Amino acid sequence: MTERTKENLTLTPRLQAIADRVSQGARLADIGTDHGHLPLWLLTQNRLTCAIASDLREGPLDHARDNARFHGLTDRVSFRLASGLEGIAPDECDTISIAGMGGETIAAILEAAPWTADGKHTLLLQPMTMLPQLRQWLWAHGYCIQEETVCQEGHRYYLIWTVCGGAECQNKPLEACVLSDALLRAPGAMAYLKALYARENRALSGMEQGQNTDAAMIEAQRTVVQTISRALEGLTCQL
Repeated sequence: MTERTKENLTLTPRLQAIADRVSQGARLADIGTDHGHLPLWLLTQNRLTCAIASDLREGPLDHARDNARFHGLTDRVSFRLASGLEGIAPDECDTISIAGMGGETIAAILEAAPWTADGKHTLLLQPMTMLPQLRQWLWAHGYCIQEETVCQEGHRYYLIWTVCGGAECQNKPLEACVLSDALLRAPGAMAYLKALYARENRALSGMEQGQNTDAAMIEAQRTVVQTISRALEGLTCQL
């Protein structure tokens, strides 16, 4: 094994925002743990009862094991080489973090583990892409988005969702999933929506200038832009 040096477990703003939402004494399963910084940092702060660090790649998981050894945490964390929540039993954790993945991947992980919708587990999700589609999937499968937290890291904005199952299934059209009430209540929502509006409006302009873009796709994107614009107007009126 390649000799590695001890890593500082200081969290990035994005991971810190997730850590801030982990309850004291939680039993955490961190999916796609990479080098294990999130669960290991929480353990150093005595925030967790126990932790599972799971990743589907051996390299990052070996790195996480080394980090645990360097920080004297080996006996407090279980390492799992697995895809998603495979190999994790429902009673092994009460909190699940899935960060830095696309919305479609997160939905697939949860669909393969329907026990996550039992209302007994808190999910901390940080999707990178396809946020409206993930909101739509969560609502349709009985999950409730209790909180959306806006986090800025460098020039980019991220959302961290606190999600729980046990809710009534709601089948919403995709255009109704562009935003959520939880997002509009969040500190920093105005800045996030301004950045989102600029990005989605650029996408609309590109579609309109393209020669082969389907008319229905253009109209759907126009609806997205209008939805964000109305939300911004509403937030401005509240100031």
